[in-house]
This record gives sequence, structure tokens and C-alpha cells, in this order.
Amino acid sequence: MWGRRYFAVQAIAGGAWWVAVFASPVVREATLGSLDPVIVAVFDIPLFVVASAAAAAVGGRVPAIIATGWTILVTIGLAAYATVTTEAGWGVLLMTAAAGGSVVALCLVLLGRIPTEWLVSRGPFAFRPAARATTATHVAATGLEIVVFWGLFLAVIPLALAAIEQRWGLRMPLPPLTWAAGLAVLLLASALGLWSAAAMSARGGGTPLPAAMPNRLVVAGPYRVVRNPMAIAGIFQGVGVGLMLSSWLVIVYAIAGSLVWNFVVRPLEEADLEARFGEPYRRYREAVRCWWPRLRGIPAQSISS
Repeated sequence: MWGRRYFAVQAIAGGAWWVAVFASPVVREATLGSLDPVIVAVFDIPLFVVASAAAAAVGGRVPAIIATGWTILVTIGLAAYATVTTEAGWGVLLMTAAAGGSVVALCLVLLGRIPTEWLVSRGPFAFRPAARATTATHVAATGLEIVVFWGLFLAVIPLALAAIEQRWGLRMPLPPLTWAAGLAVLLLASALGLWSAAAMSARGGGTPLPAAMPNRLVVAGPYRVVRNPMAIAGIFQGVGVGLMLSSWLVIVYAIAGSLVWNFVVRPLEEADLEARFGEPYRRYREAVRCWWPRLRGIPAQSISS
């Protein structure tokens, strides 16, 4: 039902966008650049608007697949066009959002659910307890993970997004002193992340990586006041980097990542922790909030007793 509702909204939004394209030169230039709207409409209206409407009306798999496939193709093509010409950047953003929504809606139409369990059943992010090793080994592995993942998610991807933002003409300068504010946020968040990682690897017999999860429930360091300090640190690190780069797109990337983590990854992780640690984890979950820190940390013995 939700998949069909999404396709209905997408059909209405697509139709409204095409009206705006032909009615407003500003909308046309921002979303299509120099592309001929008539030629684009010949293909897009039946394959995007009509197919989305058909998927909403009858819940058919074929129109849902057509609409989703076409949306992905248009997103890729428009991104290439914007990169080469520096035009139609806002169109790429709109189509990227539509492609993501279409994929989720297609899963709902075809499967009746979003197969998030795939994340924890296979691949490098599958949930597995870490192999038994010394504390020094786990700390060293955690250090390596920090270098790799922070380098990717806090340097490579944000720099690429900032470059794309500039190339596609999406740059919106942020107020003065945002660089200094971003640096302060990044340093504080990174300190929290390092503290959390140290507690996880030294006390938990594992690492923060899902493929090498702790073998013991960690109620130490920042985990005494909030359940997910590393996630909080990661969100604020991303925001800090975005402020330093004066990039609103990087800030959106950080916020979007937090939403994916909260609604997709966190329920799976908590189910895994409850299955492995049972009643102690349930007591911990009841005593410590996910996002909002306690004023006073709970003693570890209150959980394990």
C-alpha cells in the first residue's frame, strides 16, 4: 500500500514539475539546463509520470519496474550532463531523491517490505561477533577501522560532494565563521568517537565494525550515559566537515546518514544485541536512551546483576 502511495505522489509531483517546466523558464533552466524540454517530455511523461500513475492505480509490478528503471537511468544521465555542462544541477538532486524513493517503493510493491535484513546477513557489514583475540589486537583493529572509515566518510565522500556541489552550480555560501564552528564541532565529535571506540574495543572484546562486533555488552565510558555515542559522534563529525567546507550538501549527507542509521541499521543492531545478550541488554536499553544522554551515568553492575 505504501509503495503504491509513493508512486501516486511521484506521478502528481512529476506532472506538476512538467507544468512548471513549460510555464517557467527559471524552473526549466535550473532542472533541465539547455536540454530541449519537448524531446525530454516525449520520453519522460510516459515512462515516469504515466508509469508511476499506473503503478499507483493498479499496483502492477511492470509499471513500477518501468518507472523505477527509467528514474535511475535519467538520474545517471542527468548527473553526467550536469558534470560536463555545469547545468541542471537542481534537476539531478530532484531525480536522485526520486530514484531513491522509487527503489524503496518498488521493494514494497514487489516484496511487501524493504529487505533491510540483507544488510546483516551478508557482505562486509553483516553482523558477526569478533574472533577471540587480545585486547591489544582489538584496539589495533579499531584504530585501523577509524583510519579507513573516517578517511572515506569524512574526507573522500565530503570532498567529492563539495566538488559536485560547485560543479553543478548548487553552491550556497554559508555565513562567516562557519569554518571555525565546523572545526570545533569536528574536534569535539571526534573526541567522543575515539572515546567510544576505545571503550568498545578495550571492554567489549571486539570492534565497532558490524563484521567484528564486541563479545561483551559494553556499559563503560560514554555508553554509561547514551546508547549510541559513536553514531552521535559520526553525525556531528559530518556536520562539522560540512561547515568547514561551507557545503550544505555535505550537511544534508550527514543528516541523511543519521536517518538511514536510525531507521534501518539501529533496529537490526538492537535486535542482534538483544538476541546475544538477553536480559542485561534489555535492562540497559530501558535505563539508557538512544540519543539523549543521561545526566548521570549508570553503574555497569546495575545491568549485569
